[in-house]
Amino acid sequence: MASLKTTLGDYRFDNVFMNASGVHCETAAELDEVAASPAGTLVTKTGTLQPRSGNPEPRFAVLELGTINSMGLPNQGVDYYLAYAEQFQAQHPEQPIFLSVAGMQPSDFPVLAQKIQDSGFTGLTEFNLSCPNVPGKPQIAYDLATTAEILTAIFTAFKKPAGVKLPPYFDLAQFDQVAAILNRYPLTFINSINSRGNGLWIDPETDTTTIRPKGGFGGIGGQYAKPVALANVRAFRQRLRADIGIIGTGGVTTGRDAYELILCGANLVSLGSVLATEGVGAFSRLTTELKAEMAKKGYSRVDEFRGQLNTL
Repeated sequence: MASLKTTLGDYRFDNVFMNASGVHCETAAELDEVAASPAGTLVTKTGTLQPRSGNPEPRFAVLELGTINSMGLPNQGVDYYLAYAEQFQAQHPEQPIFLSVAGMQPSDFPVLAQKIQDSGFTGLTEFNLSCPNVPGKPQIAYDLATTAEILTAIFTAFKKPAGVKLPPYFDLAQFDQVAAILNRYPLTFINSINSRGNGLWIDPETDTTTIRPKGGFGGIGGQYAKPVALANVRAFRQRLRADIGIIGTGGVTTGRDAYELILCGANLVSLGSVLATEGVGAFSRLTTELKAEMAKKGYSRVDEFRGQLNTL
């Protein structure tokens, strides 16, 4: 029987699948449902220093091959998720989880880092540098100078395992430039990619946009994002230090999709659109499908094919 056990840094997980931050993770009840599923781990909703209600609705819609959203970072605040994470690790000391946080401005990041550093949380922290759906706020990780400044400020005091969530990049020179910055810091992982902003979808019945915020512009997920996700995971695996792991996110609707992200170099695979539309049952289905794909290819462990993509 194929095993989906995997590692990220010094942490071990029984299954490669997890939720993507932003999906089925805003409340403790939702997080508990992910924890009770076959998922190997979970990540909290991206928490900000203060709770946020997010953008006006409708802010999420299901499309033909994926989703569009402009959520605006609705969350209960970092203190809520930090308390959940500490309680979870007390109850499940052998199950490491991820705490996701983001600043609404660069100066928020070191404050968040210090709060987590001073806490009892011993899992992995994800600093979200890719929040494309807050009106008036650009994606931080497209500003490379600001990205470097934020990472320097974070790691001045932060000594716990950490990673960054990144937006999609589209040019090979971007991969070179971003990787050169990331390689300078003691990162345990990156999460690639966040949704593709800014897309637009039109309702054919009403000739209107399908979501309200930002005049209908939003992040695109699901099958539309898969080729970009594969390219980003592959490009970063080729450029990052070997000790920096990768969470592959984007376009996973089948076990084969997850297989391909791992083939490109992912250590873990997170579910966004498919989890939003199918619910936590997606973890069971995709676990079965990924194991079947591995068996078909003659693999019994994910590390046998991770990063082994062939080229012509």
